[in-house]
Amino acid sequence: MVLLILAACSGTGKSTLGRLLRARQPNLRLSVSHTTRAPRPGEAEGVDYHFVDRPTFEALVVAEGFAEWAQYAGNLYGTAHSTIAAAEAAGHDLLFDVEVVGAGNLKRAFPDAVACFLLPPTWPEVERRLRSRGTETEASVARRLATGRWELGHAHTFDYLVINEVLERAVDDLDAIYRAARQRTPARLAHLERLRAEAGA
Repeated sequence: MVLLILAACSGTGKSTLGRLLRARQPNLRLSVSHTTRAPRPGEAEGVDYHFVDRPTFEALVVAEGFAEWAQYAGNLYGTAHSTIAAAEAAGHDLLFDVEVVGAGNLKRAFPDAVACFLLPPTWPEVERRLRSRGTETEASVARRLATGRWELGHAHTFDYLVINEVLERAVDDLDAIYRAARQRTPARLAHLERLRAEAGA
């Protein structure tokens, strides 16, 4: 099983790139996180996120229901243990669309996970994209930009840095990383064990 982690500053195109990568790789499924933030236009419950209120989220934290969780831009986000277990049982790989703290928590919990940080072409482009959404207040944009500056300070800790300047090229880069990850030893151990049993090794 491959666990592919994507993190980025807001406005870098993380969700778009993740969607395009999954369209190429049908065995790669989105890990649907829980969040306390409100749905954006076009987002659906159970497809983009599990939208819950803060008391529900905090109860799951107390019950140790999350493999990782973190606060981002005033909201809580988390990956349920049950999500990972269900994907493994079904033979699927998982794509995690998370922020930097969540990515670090996942990497500590699952050291074989592959962590990618998406870089914007320029910082002014990030500001332009955030304001062009039309879903953010100026205070929210300022908060996301401040968080993004902090996140850039941690980007070097990721396994890969992918620049999203030309969308199709960035998808190609992520696709190459994912295909390589599927050939890594941890992802192929089950096959190796079957071969050893057949060979009597």
